[in-house]
Amino acid sequence: MAVRVPAVAGSFYPDDPEELKKMISGFMDQAKPKKVKNLRALVVPHAGYIYSGPVAAYGYKLLKQGQFEKVIGIGPSHYGAFPGVSEDNSTGWETPLGMVKTGQLSNFTKPNTISCYPQVHIPEHSLEVQLPFLQMTLGENFTFYPLLTGAITPAVLADIIEPALDDDTLLLISSDLSHYHPYEDAIRIDKIANEAIPEIDLKKGALIDACGAVGILTVMHIAKSKKWKSVLLDYRNSGDTAGPKTGVVGYGAYAFYGD
Repeated sequence: MAVRVPAVAGSFYPDDPEELKKMISGFMDQAKPKKVKNLRALVVPHAGYIYSGPVAAYGYKLLKQGQFEKVIGIGPSHYGAFPGVSEDNSTGWETPLGMVKTGQLSNFTKPNTISCYPQVHIPEHSLEVQLPFLQMTLGENFTFYPLLTGAITPAVLADIIEPALDDDTLLLISSDLSHYHPYEDAIRIDKIANEAIPEIDLKKGALIDACGAVGILTVMHIAKSKKWKSVLLDYRNSGDTAGPKTGVVGYGAYAFYGD
């Protein structure tokens, strides 16, 4: 099994390690999230760092060095269609900040519930862009379990993943919100996500406009089962961060936590 090399270093985020560290540190310095105890899961965006990095930092600011041994990442597949959910068979994912050890979640779930289509992971950015943030916050001693969603319902995916969760595991959902609407329209559309996710309202959540809606609804199902709570940490769109307001992409950061 080979190591996965970065697909979007130098485009979505800097490929120079020092420049990358400086950029992430700047985002983290500016982030002022609400305090959360017993963090269990995060929803964070995955666009180019100049656009979504300031929002993602509100989630990552909650992490502490060595806090979690395992991170299960769920992201949408932008470049390939397939049934179910796909893990990767790499032993590690490389970033400009070094190597992240990766594992197969199928080792912790029921047989034949997770597929492996390595080819869909090769060009995909939705999980890759999360790794430098994880390296800067958790450190080096965690294992990343990458999952890309294909044709699968959130309730089914929640049933697959929930038994693999423990106190040493962070569930990380990668998703942007609405895409390419005028600024004011985007705020109105994204208001659904900003209400449904903190309320863990699955009926309203079905109306969320997001590329990673399957992952978002999956963690909401798990939160219902485990009686987690949720909070909105930050919401902005690309018109607020680094783009024009004619056609924006929405970004939200949300935390899920236990009692």
